[in-house]
Amino acid sequence: MNTQTYLIGLISLLAIVAVVVGIQVIRVRRDEQALIRLEKSGAASSKEASDLYELASVQLRKRLYPQAIANLRKALKQLVGEPDEAKALIENALGFALAAQKDYAAAVRHYQSALQAKADYPVALNNLAFAQERLEQESEAYELYQKALVLDPKNKTARKHVKRLEKTQRTNSPEPADGQGF
Repeated sequence: MNTQTYLIGLISLLAIVAVVVGIQVIRVRRDEQALIRLEKSGAASSKEASDLYELASVQLRKRLYPQAIANLRKALKQLVGEPDEAKALIENALGFALAAQKDYAAAVRHYQSALQAKADYPVALNNLAFAQERLEQESEAYELYQKALVLDPKNKTARKHVKRLEKTQRTNSPEPADGQGF
C-alpha cells in the first residue's frame, strides 16, 4: 500500500471522527440550552407533569440522576386525568434513573408500574428484564425479553439478551449422568 492511499484513509477516518464528535457536541449543547430554558421557566416547581417529565428527560440525558428522580417523583404526584401512557412513560423513566444508580429493586417496582399502566410497552419490558438480570433472576429476565420480542420481533436489545441468556443457560446446565445428550 502506498503512502497516498494511507493518507487518504487516515484523512477519511479523521473526517468521520470529526463528524461524530461534532454531532455529540451539538447534542450536549442542545441539552444544556434545554436545561437552562426549563430551569428559567420554573419547570422544577411546575404543577404540570409534562413540564416535570421534560425537565427530568434532559436531566437523564445529562446523567443528573438524583435531580431526575426528584422531578419524576413530582411528576407522578401531578398525574391527574392524564392517559395511562403518560404514567407508563414517567414510571419507566423513574425506573431507568434508579437503575442507573444501581437501585435495581426500586427500579423493578417502577418498571412493573409502567407495565401495569401500559402492558404492551417493550421498552419497559426490556428495562425490567435488565433489572431482573442484575438481581440475578435470569429466568424471569428471559421470559420478559421473550414477551418484548412478541410485541416487537425486531427488538435488537431483547434478541441480544435472549441469545446471551440461552448461551449462559447451556454452559451452566449440568451434563446428563450417563454422559449422553438429548
